[in-house]
Amino acid sequence: MTPQPTLVLDRVLRVLQPLVRLLVRNAVTYPVLAAALKRVFLDAARAELAERGMAATDSAVTLLCGVHRRDVRNLSRAAEDAPAPPAPLGLAAQVVARWMNDAAFVDAQGAPRALPKAGGAGSFDTLVAGVSRDVRPRAVLDDLLRLGVAREDDTGVHLEGGGFAPRQGFEEMSWLFAANLQDHAAAAAANLQGRGNFLEQAVFVDQITADSAARLQQVSVQAWKQAFKTVMAEAQRRFDGDAALPAAQRGHRARFGVYCYSERED
Repeated sequence: MTPQPTLVLDRVLRVLQPLVRLLVRNAVTYPVLAAALKRVFLDAARAELAERGMAATDSAVTLLCGVHRRDVRNLSRAAEDAPAPPAPLGLAAQVVARWMNDAAFVDAQGAPRALPKAGGAGSFDTLVAGVSRDVRPRAVLDDLLRLGVAREDDTGVHLEGGGFAPRQGFEEMSWLFAANLQDHAAAAAANLQGRGNFLEQAVFVDQITADSAARLQQVSVQAWKQAFKTVMAEAQRRFDGDAALPAAQRGHRARFGVYCYSERED
C-alpha cells in the first residue's frame, strides 16, 4: 500500500505541472521557485502549529516543514519589515457586481444597461457612489476602460463581456488567476482531508472531436452565465444585508467559480 505522504506528493506534482509550465514560459527558474517556496512552507507550518494550539517557535517550524532555522529566522524578520500587500481590483469588482445585479442598472432581461456617465439615478457616477464615495467615479471608469472591462462612447458607458474578467493588464489578470486557483485548491484540499464539504465537482468526457470540445466550451459559458446570475444576486443580497452588522460578525468570505478546459490527449 502506497504511503499517504507519497500519494499526496504525487498528486500535488500533477497539479503543479501547468503551473511550472507557466513559470518556465516566464523565465522563473527552479532555484528561484525553490527559494521562494521556503516562505510558503514557513507560513503553512505556522498555520498548522496555530491550529494545533502549539507555539510557533523557530525549532517547531523547522521540525514541521524542514526549512532550516537560519532561514526561518531571516524570513520571519523580512516578513515583519515588509509592507502589507494591496488588495487590487476590489472596488472595480464591486462596481461591476452591482452593475450586473442592481435593478437600477439592468434592463428588463436582467442584462447590464449602458449607463449615462453622469446624472441622477441609473448613471455610472451614481453606481460608483453606491459602492464607495472615497474614489472619484472617473478614476474607476478609467480603470475599467484600461482593463477592457468597460467601454465608453457617445451613448454612455457599456459593460463588456459577462462579468469582471480583465482582458488588459497582466498584473490584474495574474491576480485573478492566483485568487481563483488558490481558493479552488483550498476547497479541494479541505475536502480531501475531511475538513470541509465544499462544492468541487467536474464533468469529464474523452474520445471526442475538437468540434465537440469547442461546443462544450460554448455550453459551459452559457451555464456559467445562468449560475452567475443566481449566485451573484444572492451574494449581493447577503453583502447588503450583512453591512449593518458589527464588523466582528463579518469575518467570512466566499468564492464561487467554474472552469472548462480541453486539450488533445497524449
